[in-house]
Amino acid sequence: MARSETAYHIDFDDWVRLAKTDPARFEDLRDRVLDYCITRAPTDRQERLRRLQWRINQVRNTASNPLSACISISNMMWSSFSHLDEAYDDLQHCRRPPFRRCARILPFPEQPRSKA
Repeated sequence: MARSETAYHIDFDDWVRLAKTDPARFEDLRDRVLDYCITRAPTDRQERLRRLQWRINQVRNTASNPLSACISISNMMWSSFSHLDEAYDDLQHCRRPPFRRCARILPFPEQPRSKA
C-alpha cells in the first residue's frame, strides 16, 4: 500500500517495533495519527472525540501496566455500548403504541341476504 503525506498506513508489526525501540517517537506518531483522525471527523463531533481521547490517555497514564490500561479501556467501551443499548431499548418502547388487550365491539345492522 502506498504511503502519502495525508494518510497514515498503520502496520501493527512496525508499530510494535517502534514502541519497543523508540517509545517517545511512538507516542509522538500515535498522537499525530489520532489528531489526524479526529480532524477528519465531522466538526460537530471533534470536541467529543478529543475529550474521549483525553480520558483514554488518562487511563493509560494512570494504569500500572499496559494490560491493565487495555482492560480498563475495554471496560469503558463495553460500558458505553451498554448505555447505547439501553438508549436504543428506550427509543423502541417510546415508539410503540401501548398494546391494548380489550376492544369495543361495534354492532352492525343486519343486512338482508340476497337470494340467488
